[in-house]
Amino acid sequence: MRKKTNGNGIVTDKDFETHIHKLKYKICVSGAAETGHCAKDAFEKAEAIGAEIAKRDLVLVTGATTGIPYWSAKGAKMAGGLVIGLSPAASRVAHVKSYRLPTDYHDMIIYTGFEYAGRNLLLTRSSDAVITICGRVGTLNEFTIAFEDQKPMGVLEGTGGTADYIRELLEKSHRGMGNVVFSTDPAELVDKVLALIHDQEVKSNSGARIF
Repeated sequence: MRKKTNGNGIVTDKDFETHIHKLKYKICVSGAAETGHCAKDAFEKAEAIGAEIAKRDLVLVTGATTGIPYWSAKGAKMAGGLVIGLSPAASRVAHVKSYRLPTDYHDMIIYTGFEYAGRNLLLTRSSDAVITICGRVGTLNEFTIAFEDQKPMGVLEGTGGTADYIRELLEKSHRGMGNVVFSTDPAELVDKVLALIHDQEVKSNSGARIF
């Protein structure tokens, strides 16, 4: 077998290709930071989504905020997963003192400095798929950005707020259902989202990742 060299020595083509194909999918969990209107078990389901993402060796991406994203981050970390947050703040000090946002249950927080609207755009575009749980207007903003970008998307129905009217919203918007799947079960929803990602990559013939 032909070999290639790099700065660390000599590797085979097979090793080189395997290394490239071990990129992990990044799954964004989008949801309400203020959760008074969410279903009673929304926290539990958000935590379960995070755990399911971690169990599949995926990377959880959040808006580095309170509420639903926070609980999903907790679920992922408790299951041994990797969590990356994108903050609206420009620094850790601003993140904690000005925005009053948490830093725990994250392995890395990127301080975008773009406030919430700019953060939302980066959050969805840096992810391979977006999962919506409960939500308010900010969650809807993240959903519509991802929808326009034709991202694979999952909606955890029965969690209240935005998540419980997205199906009707799409049906009445005359744009089709896009790449959106629905479920009331966290494990089933993550599996459906992974299937969407896989189908999209097969159609695009990118071969960028495997799972």
